[in-house]
Amino acid sequence: MPNIQLSNNLRYLRKQYQLTQDQMGEILNISRQAYSNYETSNRTPDLDTLLFLSNFYKVTLDELILANLKDNRRYPEKISEDLTPYILTKNAKTGNTIYLTEEEMDVITRFRALSNENKQIITGFLHANS
Repeated sequence: MPNIQLSNNLRYLRKQYQLTQDQMGEILNISRQAYSNYETSNRTPDLDTLLFLSNFYKVTLDELILANLKDNRRYPEKISEDLTPYILTKNAKTGNTIYLTEEEMDVITRFRALSNENKQIITGFLHANS
């Protein structure tokens, strides 16, 4: 039996965070069509995906599945690094969840603050040494 409220909430939250279905597919490591099926109630995400989405959107699992989030205006107009600086994602090859350590998050934060020229230098160095 389709969960219309879940579908509505997924669509609402994605739009609030100004993400496309393509972007959500990439985040979840699924196709845009597969993600679209979640928003149209043709398929229901598995429990791991639901847990990931509730963490990603900073809502409880109950809120994601049961609440009418459109009526609760606590969600930002767009995604902000202050709210969701790093995404837990699934490795494309293994399907395992990837978590960042504090050190890795520090490296990413510092990298993002660099000029484009310095980013290219660092990226070139990393590619040369991998």
